[in-house]
Amino acid sequence: MKIANINEKPVLIKRALISVFDKTGIVEIAKKLDSLNVEIISTGGTASTLKKANINVINVSDFTGFPEVMDGRVKTINPLIEGGILGLRDKHQIEASNVNIKWIDLVICNLYPFQKIINEENVSISKVYENIDIGGPTMIRSAAKNIGWVSVLTNHKDYDDYILELSEKKCISFETRKKLSIKAFKTSANYESTIHNYLNDEKFPDSFTLNLKKHSDLRYGENPHQLAAAYKIDGKESINILSSEIIQGKKLSYNNLMDSNANLNCLFEFNQPSCVIIKHANPCGVAIGKNIKDSFLKAFNCDSLSAFGGIVGVNEICGEDLAKEINKIFFEVILAPGYTNKAIKILSKKKNLRLIKFNKKYSPNNSLELRDLNGGVLIQESDSLNVSKKNLQVVTKIKPKKKHIEDMLFGWKVLKHIKSNAILIVRNFKTIGIGGGQVSRIDSVDIAINKSKKDLNESVLCSDAFFPFRDSIDKIAKTGIKTIIQPGGSIKDKEVIQACDEHKISMVFTGNRCFKH
Repeated sequence: MKIANINEKPVLIKRALISVFDKTGIVEIAKKLDSLNVEIISTGGTASTLKKANINVINVSDFTGFPEVMDGRVKTINPLIEGGILGLRDKHQIEASNVNIKWIDLVICNLYPFQKIINEENVSISKVYENIDIGGPTMIRSAAKNIGWVSVLTNHKDYDDYILELSEKKCISFETRKKLSIKAFKTSANYESTIHNYLNDEKFPDSFTLNLKKHSDLRYGENPHQLAAAYKIDGKESINILSSEIIQGKKLSYNNLMDSNANLNCLFEFNQPSCVIIKHANPCGVAIGKNIKDSFLKAFNCDSLSAFGGIVGVNEICGEDLAKEINKIFFEVILAPGYTNKAIKILSKKKNLRLIKFNKKYSPNNSLELRDLNGGVLIQESDSLNVSKKNLQVVTKIKPKKKHIEDMLFGWKVLKHIKSNAILIVRNFKTIGIGGGQVSRIDSVDIAINKSKKDLNESVLCSDAFFPFRDSIDKIAKTGIKTIIQPGGSIKDKEVIQACDEHKISMVFTGNRCFKH
């Protein structure tokens, strides 16, 4: 097949085909096209809308001589439509005339709202399939392919610029046609991949497409020399840090977003009044309190030095009392499900403090985690495994006390949000020593003990993976810690258990580790 050169000259717009589900701005652009003597062909509901606005419209069935049939399933899939869009004006004119094909210079089309349909609760499979658009994508792709002669508009946000160019220049440039063609192919590709991803119920299929829509450009990435932007999964009505509301302050930076996301993931482990303070994506203080102010003070006092400049998250409304305490310290971001007017007035005294209101329906456990591999991607389920009392296996002669078991379960929820190797010391539903991100477990033990700087009697030590040797137990025994929770699974488990028995320490195995890389 001989490849024809693409026409890069401006094109007059004499005939337009309009078929849209979202009718935003469609009357306005159609009126302008009508005033410019552009012949308008339209389908079904779109044609009715335009006629009600006193716009000259030819029904597509009158244009093709073929009725809309099968409940509107077949409207525009017709040689007179597709030929009118796809034909090359400088090559196919005689052939088109022989079969009564008339050129269509502009296609305005958007698609059935498939994403909206699948977001409905308990939507039936028949409704899902019925809302898969066929004619629309066909027209869009045909118009997008024939950029030498045809313009395609798939987004109402492009209407004004298009009409402005057409009004001023009486034609449409190749640059505009190409730009709109690229947008159209993106629209079509996103639509098809959304359908495929929804219908394919495999968790890890051989292939899938992730559609991302830019949420915002960021000033920079982790460091000032790195460019960055934030993206949302296109069409998915997920509730995350990007859908939160900024009550006060500048928009969140790359690092703010990372830390805030880490904060919410940890915070939503708890139902009681809780506070999480994050620094560099790691918890530096977590606590459950009798009220939200109490939980904040407990979390802050875990490691007040590290908390400076951190991200504070609370799971109840931020009121006046809490705001007064927060205002005494420098923080970057406060996350809360809401703020009282008095709290906002108090916190507004710090102009650079960001106040973020998050949606309480946030769910960190309904997503997949993606990690870049420099040309590849790792995908895994989020760690939503909850350890309960029934999962705990006591492996030592001494059994843990009831209050220690409660602290174990609290600590385990926090532990899985600390970078490995992770050691956590807790007491009375608050963290008192956190050691994370070390390449040897005993170093993490040292850090957690040193961070606590206090009497460790009646406290619980949590480890995200097994102890490979008894040396950590011997060191822990010197602190007064009498209870340990860990996954177990080391070939040296017997030695570790023996060390606990020698030091009269109780220990339980969970059977599951909680690494975080």
